[in-house]
Amino acid sequence: MSKHDVLPLLDQVAAAVLEAIGRARPELTGADPLVRRSEHADFQSNAALSLAKRVGTKPRNLATEVSMVLEGDPIGSVELSGPGFLNITVPDQVVWDQVARRLASPRLGVGTPEEGRRTVIDYSAPNVAKEMHVGHLRTTIIGDSLARVLGFLGADVIRQNHLGDWGTQFGMLIQYLDEHPEATWHQDELSGTTSAVSALDELYKVARKAFDADPAFADRSRARVVALQSGDPATVARWKEIVDESEKAFQVIYDRLGVLLTPEDSVGESFYNLLLADTITELVDAGIAVDSEGAVVIFSEEVTGPEGGPAVLMVRKRDGGFGYDTTDLATIRYRIHNLKTTRLLYVTDSRQALHFQLIFEAARRAGWLTDGVDAAHVPYGTVLGPDGRPFKTRAGGTVRLMDLLNDAVARARAVVAEKDPGLDPAELDRIAEQAGIGAVKYADLSTSRVKDYAFDVNRMVSFTGNTGVYLQYAHTRIRSMLRNVDDPDVTIDPNIPLEPAERALALELDAYASILAEVSASLEPHRLCGYLYDLARDFTAFYENCLVLKASEPTRSNRLALCQLTARTLNHGLGLLGITAPERM
Repeated sequence: MSKHDVLPLLDQVAAAVLEAIGRARPELTGADPLVRRSEHADFQSNAALSLAKRVGTKPRNLATEVSMVLEGDPIGSVELSGPGFLNITVPDQVVWDQVARRLASPRLGVGTPEEGRRTVIDYSAPNVAKEMHVGHLRTTIIGDSLARVLGFLGADVIRQNHLGDWGTQFGMLIQYLDEHPEATWHQDELSGTTSAVSALDELYKVARKAFDADPAFADRSRARVVALQSGDPATVARWKEIVDESEKAFQVIYDRLGVLLTPEDSVGESFYNLLLADTITELVDAGIAVDSEGAVVIFSEEVTGPEGGPAVLMVRKRDGGFGYDTTDLATIRYRIHNLKTTRLLYVTDSRQALHFQLIFEAARRAGWLTDGVDAAHVPYGTVLGPDGRPFKTRAGGTVRLMDLLNDAVARARAVVAEKDPGLDPAELDRIAEQAGIGAVKYADLSTSRVKDYAFDVNRMVSFTGNTGVYLQYAHTRIRSMLRNVDDPDVTIDPNIPLEPAERALALELDAYASILAEVSASLEPHRLCGYLYDLARDFTAFYENCLVLKASEPTRSNRLALCQLTARTLNHGLGLLGITAPERM
């Protein structure tokens, strides 16, 4: 631990209970102390209920034995309750000391438990020449938040945007563009809100129709695919144009969403094209990939397919072509061997669970994925419409991501304008953008990622309830109050008795590091969202029940310290979600 790290009281109490269990019953040394926050005291241990049977006694008797030797920092008092619960209260001075140490720390007392762990996070992954749509929302937002949390906790995070920038569709698009030089698709040629990728998306649809209707065009398109794959300079140059224009359009959305992805993080399917042959050779030589009816496949040893036989990965098709299976095998091989990653996270939707299960199995059998490397699929549910059905446009098409963001910002603007009609238009626009984008991201992240959720703009931008706007507004209220008193440097007097609302807020603030550790382990950002919402509610209860500005010293300084630490924690926590914490709203 560095000098700025502050061990949460939960961990300190758990360590004390662990030691007491070992002292009371040496045969239980090392047993889980099962300590958690409690409504009946600061903390509660129910370890006796799970351990009593192992030593042939009743839970309450074991709890009594443990309580007799449970002493020392940070234990204040211990009471038995129910069949064997230990209710533990921490001295007021210890709580105030924790607040003071966290307030003095530039990292709010949070350590770096992920230090030295190189982590690759694969997320977003739009397709070149196609618009980003609602299906890209969750992977982009969840992946970005995980990158922020793990990076803050010390991990060496490598962001990877696995662009779909290779395949037969580019042959027909390039051929169509060459045969129709009048087609407008470069960003500097377009007007209004049309992006290059939007224009390319429409041109691809036209090219597809021509491909299906005109055998001669289809033949020319196939020949152009061969030219691209063989490195024909003119074809490759046009392909690079398409990729560059698409990436510019993607970056506009990334910048608006405030996610960390940059063009330097883009490593598309094309990058791995030259690695496919060596990957297949290694798998074949190891006897993992085998010939099957003219194709090269990997038969799973762990997963049964739909017809009762082993599930299959297609390494090389009968026609010699490659698909996602091959590219993903080459990708995991490269990331382990070349990037030297020790943790691999793939943020994709739940429907790809079987695919990654098979990829990880093949990588283990090939010896790439060892005990020293953790690989995980980070699945998520679907974004639904407000009616709980699959999200579609009125015409039944896929909803563009930019349209989704525009709708949220427009609704936020209306809500903010109604709340503060006198706002300057430019200030209103700024606040609406922050609130609207924050609302979208929070609604996504506050839902358990494995569950579906309904995209309901009206609920998202509400100033009440568990919304991003509520948390942003809570932060602005605290900052406004602190500005009114010039946000003074304060000194905490640890000898001041804690009021119940002060204690609840202080203990919530002390739990910040524990919550971030939970997010790191579970890869579930909604836990951080829930924590921030509880923190905001605890602050509201504190502010309603405890005088701050009109309190006498030293109580006033102690309470201002709680306000300052709450504002900093809300600001930082929202930042780890990728959400702006405005000073004014």
